[in-house]
Amino acid sequence: MDLDAIRKKLTQLQTTNTRTSNLWKPSPGRTQLRILPYKHNKDNPFIELYFHYDLGDRSHLSPVSFGRPDPIEEFADKLKTGGNKEDYRLGKKLEAKMRTFTPVVVRGEESEGVKFWGFGKMVCQELLSIIADPDYGDITDPVNGRDVSVEFKTAEETGASFPKTTIRVKPNQTPLTDDSSLLENLLDKQMDIREIYQEKTYDELTEILNDWLNPSDENTEGSEGVEESSTVTENVVSDASAAFDELFNK
Repeated sequence: MDLDAIRKKLTQLQTTNTRTSNLWKPSPGRTQLRILPYKHNKDNPFIELYFHYDLGDRSHLSPVSFGRPDPIEEFADKLKTGGNKEDYRLGKKLEAKMRTFTPVVVRGEESEGVKFWGFGKMVCQELLSIIADPDYGDITDPVNGRDVSVEFKTAEETGASFPKTTIRVKPNQTPLTDDSSLLENLLDKQMDIREIYQEKTYDELTEILNDWLNPSDENTEGSEGVEESSTVTENVVSDASAAFDELFNK
């Protein structure tokens, strides 16, 4: 029995459970919520994190989120500056993408505590514009803040190729809660976002990238008969693998 593999799987499951219980994403329809001050950075409730997607079946938090070196980002930069069009495309695919998170309480679900809402650039810009407007001010204030209505429509509902999120700020200033005990709990017992998305070491990310560029036989079983169109991708990854060796295995 491979105990290391079992421990690794257990850690993955525990991490998944932590994310599921502490992240919020809108469901179709309208949801009313309150954005809170972030305990671990009271000057800014918006937390910018960078992720690598499409590396296997998982996303990976990039250390550039915290100003630290990232081998995948270094590799993506090398591909984008090499002058090869296919390498450039692969580099764009691998580069870290930003996602913003903010702590929220969903109205009617206050007993479930604080969750983190993650969103893209457009929603972030809209929220920042609202807060910058003196007519609204600090909507996160626990006493004189304002609730936010989030309307989410799926791509099928909008008839577009992507879903749509609409933000509306409630006109009235309201307290977060009249329950002093609940208020203390919501403000002081927030998780650090890094407990949800754990940062991997430089060496761990290098290994993840290497495994993606050089998949083992067990990861490629059942690939016989794949259409020839995949050959282009294979060649690009093969070229990229050579670039990887040049960058990390000098």
